[in-house]
Amino acid sequence: MPNLENLKKQAKQILRWHRERHYPVAAQIRGHLPRFLNVPDSEILASSFKLSDAQEIVARQQGFDSWQALNSGLSTKSPKVKPSPSKSAPSKATIVGAEPQLFVADIKRSCEFFREKLGFTLVFTYGKPPYYAQVRRDAAHLNLRRVELRSVEQPVIDSTVRERKELLSVSMTVATADEIKRLFLEFQSAGAAFHQTLKKQPWGARNFIVKDPDGNLLLFAGPAG
Repeated sequence: MPNLENLKKQAKQILRWHRERHYPVAAQIRGHLPRFLNVPDSEILASSFKLSDAQEIVARQQGFDSWQALNSGLSTKSPKVKPSPSKSAPSKATIVGAEPQLFVADIKRSCEFFREKLGFTLVFTYGKPPYYAQVRRDAAHLNLRRVELRSVEQPVIDSTVRERKELLSVSMTVATADEIKRLFLEFQSAGAAFHQTLKKQPWGARNFIVKDPDGNLLLFAGPAG
C-alpha cells in the first residue's frame, strides 16, 4: 500500500521538476491534468503550477480523482498502529515502484503498439526526435529507450538467443484467474503477437507471453484458478 509521506515527496518532486523546466514532466502533467490536454511542452513549463496541481497528478496516478480522495482512501485502508513506548531504530527507505526499461528501435512504433495492442497509455516522450518514453497501464509503468540498430534487418537484441532461452524483458501480473483469461482474450482480439499463448504452469500459475515489434518478450501472469 502506498505511503502518504512518500506520495507527498513525489508531489514535491514533480513541482520541483516543473520549476526547473525539466521537459519530461510536461508530458506527465499533460497526461494527468485535463486542462493541459493538447498544450505544448513549452507552454506547460511556462504556466502557473502549484503544489496542489502536483498532488492531483500523484492522486490520479494512484487511481483517485483528487488529493483529498487519496487521503481519505489511504486513511480507511491503513491499519492503525499503536506507537511503541520505546525508541525504535530508523525505518528503512521504501522503494515505491520499479520501472523496467525496454530497448526499442523506433519510439513512435513502440508507443503505438503498447497503446493499440495492449491498452497502455502514453505518460511522456522525451527528445526531438523522441528517444525515450514511458507507457503505463494501471500500476504497470514501462520505460522505452531507443537504441541504434546494428543493421537494417537486425533487431536490438539477437532474437534467436532471446527466443531460444526465453529471455523475458518484463513480467506483469493480475490478481485473479478470470483476469488473466480476459487479458489474453483482449490482446488476442487486438491482434497482438504471442510467443506463448495462455498456458497453465505446473507451479500453479497461468500465463502467456506477448512479443513486441522489437522482439521483447512480455510475460503476463495470474493464478491458475
